[in-house]
Amino acid sequence: MYRYDSYDRQIVEERVTQFRDQVRRRLSGELSEEEFRPLRLMNGLYLQLHAYMLRIAIPYGTLSSVQLRRLGEIGRRWDRGYGHFTTRQNIQFNWTRLADSPDILAALAEVEMHAIQTSGNCIRNTTADQFAGVAADEIEDPRPWCEIIRQWSTFHPEFTFLPRKFKIAVTGSAHDRAALRVHDIGLAIKRNAEGEVGFEVMIGGGQGRTPMLAPTIRDFLPKQDLLAYLEAALRVYNRAGRRDNIYKARIKILVGSLGAAEYARQTEEEFLKIKAEGTVDLQPAEIDRIHAFFAPPVYETLPADSAEFIAAKLDDRSFARWARGNVSPHKQPGYAIVTVTLKPIGGVPGDATSDQMDALADLADRHSLGEIRVTHDQNLVLPYVKQSDLAAVWAVLKSLNLGEANAGLVTDMIACPGLDYCSLANARAIPVAQAISRRFADIERQQDIGELRIKMSGCINACGHHHVGHIGILGVDKNGEEFYQITLGGSADEQSSLGKIIGPSVPREKVADAIETIVDTYLGLRLEGEKFLATYRRVGMAPFKEKLYAAA
Repeated sequence: MYRYDSYDRQIVEERVTQFRDQVRRRLSGELSEEEFRPLRLMNGLYLQLHAYMLRIAIPYGTLSSVQLRRLGEIGRRWDRGYGHFTTRQNIQFNWTRLADSPDILAALAEVEMHAIQTSGNCIRNTTADQFAGVAADEIEDPRPWCEIIRQWSTFHPEFTFLPRKFKIAVTGSAHDRAALRVHDIGLAIKRNAEGEVGFEVMIGGGQGRTPMLAPTIRDFLPKQDLLAYLEAALRVYNRAGRRDNIYKARIKILVGSLGAAEYARQTEEEFLKIKAEGTVDLQPAEIDRIHAFFAPPVYETLPADSAEFIAAKLDDRSFARWARGNVSPHKQPGYAIVTVTLKPIGGVPGDATSDQMDALADLADRHSLGEIRVTHDQNLVLPYVKQSDLAAVWAVLKSLNLGEANAGLVTDMIACPGLDYCSLANARAIPVAQAISRRFADIERQQDIGELRIKMSGCINACGHHHVGHIGILGVDKNGEEFYQITLGGSADEQSSLGKIIGPSVPREKVADAIETIVDTYLGLRLEGEKFLATYRRVGMAPFKEKLYAAA
C-alpha cells in the first residue's frame, strides 16, 4: 500500500497546525460559527444533531492494521467506543468534541491518515473496488490510479471551490463493485481491440434529489492521458456548472442539460489544449513509481484447493454456509478474500466498536498481511487470507460477533445514520434496518432468498444509496411523522439501474411487513435459480405492487 513521502507529511502536519489555531479562535469567540464553518468542513468536521461528526478519509478503502488500531483508539479515547464505516469507504465518529478535534487529526497524521477531501465542494476521497489487487476477475489493480488521482486533486488550486462536491470511483474488473455510474466520474479499466489497457470514462452520475446514471463520455482513454482528461472534464464543469442553485449544481445536471455528446465535445476540446500545453503530462516514470507501492506481496506457493479448507466445510455446516457467501475467489492459488459483514442481526449497519477494530487489526496481522479494506456496502475485507486459515479466521470473527454468513443477503443492508444523528435527515434509518434484520434473522431463509441488496437513506441526499438498491428505502417526513418510500429494481453494478417507486410511502412500523411481502412475492414468482433483480426485471412492478397494497 502507499506510504507517505515528505510532501504528504508536510501537507498533513501543516493542516493540523492550521486547524488547531482555527479551533482555538472558534472556542475563544474570535471566529463566529459562520466564519468557522468552511474551515471545519475542509477538515471533515460536521455539526450534526447532537455533536460534531468527524469524517476521516480512507483513500480507495485501504487500511493497514496500524491505521485500524489507531481508529479504534480514537473511538475509545475521543468518542463513544465505536466508529461508523460509510458507503464512501470512509469512517465517521459521531460524538466528537470540538476541542478534541485537532488532537484527533494529529493522532491520524502519525499513522498517515487525515480528514482532507471528506467534505466541501472539492474532489472527494477517490474510491475503488474493495477487492482491488486481489480479485480473480481483475484486468489491473485500480489503486495506483486512485493514488495518482489523490495526489493530483489534493489542494488543486483550480478545483478547491467547485460548484458542488465531486466524487470519482475506479475499478479494474468487468464486474463493477465500485458503483461507477452513480459517481460524478467513473473510470473502468479495460482493454481495447489492440489489447492496450486504458479507461472507459463515465461522467455525470449521482444520486440525491435528481438521480442519474453516468453516460460513457469516452470509450477508451490511454493511461498516460488520465490526468489531462480529468482536468479537462473538471474545467468544463467548473466553468459552466450552476452556482446559483445548490440542487442544480452537480455535474450530472450540467451533463443532462448539455447532453452527453456536447459535454464530451467540450471536454475533448479542453483536453487537446491541455495536451498541447503539456502542463498535466503523466510521465511513465511517475506511473511506475506509484505502481511500485502496490506491487503484489510475496505469496506462498500453495495448492489451488486447500485440503484443510475442504475438510472444514465438510465437518461444519455453519462454516460452509459462511464460506459460500463471505469468501470470494483470489487471483493467487491457495488464497481467498474474506468479507467481514458489519451487519450482525439487530445491529447498526456499518458500526464497529473500538474493541472489534483492535481485534480485526490483530486478525489482519496474523492472516491477511496486515491489510484491511472498507467496502461500499459498509463492510470490511481481509484480502490476503490463506484458504487453510479460513476456519481459524471465522472462529475469531464469530467471537467478535462479526461471523454472520450474510454477505450480499437480505440482512446485509446499507443504512445511513439517519435522524438518530444527522441534521439533514427526515426519518430514522437505524431502527428500521434493525427491524428488517430481526425479521429475516433465520440464515437458512436468507440463503433461500439469495442475493438481495436493500439500501436505505434517511433523506433525499441518498447517503444510503437507496436509488440503486434492489429494494430501496427512503425516509420522508409527512406532517412531522416518519414515512418510508420504497423503490424496486435498482442496481449499482455493470448493469446499473435506478429503482422505481412502487407506490405510496408506508409508516415506520409497517416497513418490515412491506419488505416481507415484497420478498414473499418474489419467492412465488421466481424461476429456478433466479435472483430477485432478475425476477423483477422479468415480471415488472405490477405483481409486487398488487401484493403490497392488497396486504395493506
